[in-house]
Amino acid sequence: MIVGTETSDDAGVFRLRPDLAIVNTVDFFTPIVDDPYTFGQVAAANALSDIYAMGAEPKTALNIVAFPKGKMAIEVLGQILQGGAERVREAGAVVIGGHSIIDEELKYGMAVTGVVHPDRVIRNVGVKRGDALVLTKPLGTGIITTALKRRKASRDSVRATIASMIALNQVASSVMRQFPVHACSDVTGYGLLGHAQEMAGGSGVTIVLEAARLPLLPGARRLAEQGSLTGGCKRNRDYLKDKIAVDRSVRAGLVEIALDPQTSGGLLVALPQDRAVAMVATLRANGISAAALVGYATDRQDVAVRLI
Repeated sequence: MIVGTETSDDAGVFRLRPDLAIVNTVDFFTPIVDDPYTFGQVAAANALSDIYAMGAEPKTALNIVAFPKGKMAIEVLGQILQGGAERVREAGAVVIGGHSIIDEELKYGMAVTGVVHPDRVIRNVGVKRGDALVLTKPLGTGIITTALKRRKASRDSVRATIASMIALNQVASSVMRQFPVHACSDVTGYGLLGHAQEMAGGSGVTIVLEAARLPLLPGARRLAEQGSLTGGCKRNRDYLKDKIAVDRSVRAGLVEIALDPQTSGGLLVALPQDRAVAMVATLRANGISAAALVGYATDRQDVAVRLI
């Protein structure tokens, strides 16, 4: 084993031979959108994301299903599995089976296996002083999907959020591997601030994130300011209270977005400052239009992350 649980990496890595390692990850959750096919797409893209964050290529996936038998038409499950399989095919991988149980609440996700050269594994630690931080997807999925459940999200917000969540991090990962990247994590349940804290804490640096530079989904800031927040926002805030510092000038809505748990979020990449602009330009040229330079790393201070 060459990557385990010590630094909360996105996936585990096991070396099979000097030139080949396998990367393993698993993720599943309850529906966050109404359409079963879309839910399957989102869940699969989310599970695949951990493989891409490690700089690896996904090869196989196993479905994980908890289904309320007798309370929901079995055709719903078929649509979910179809959506998941579509994302896996787009990734160039295959679904080779899975496991299901009867449960009170519907849940779906995948266990994914990928491959990578052992010398090319990208971890969430290794950020260096002076590095720039690049983010590849806009923020606000948790806030907008919460507003959707309350029927407060606009069609444009929901449409943009779904498009972001079902988009694979495949292209972003491919571009990342063309640059001298020091560390990477995909932004998911711990929010931008939480995943930045893991990167900074394991690297012995402080990461400074600039609120004005954060790419946002349409309507996310307005909905955050109106109180469409998830329970995960509060949990992230409580966990991070002594690990981060927020400048008083940052508007409350942007703070909530930075704490917001993301589903199938983007990659947060640390690389030398002099290559960051080129990386953002390359990402945008390859269709990752939200890619943005969002911060930088300094010597370790009193906290792991500052939002300014």
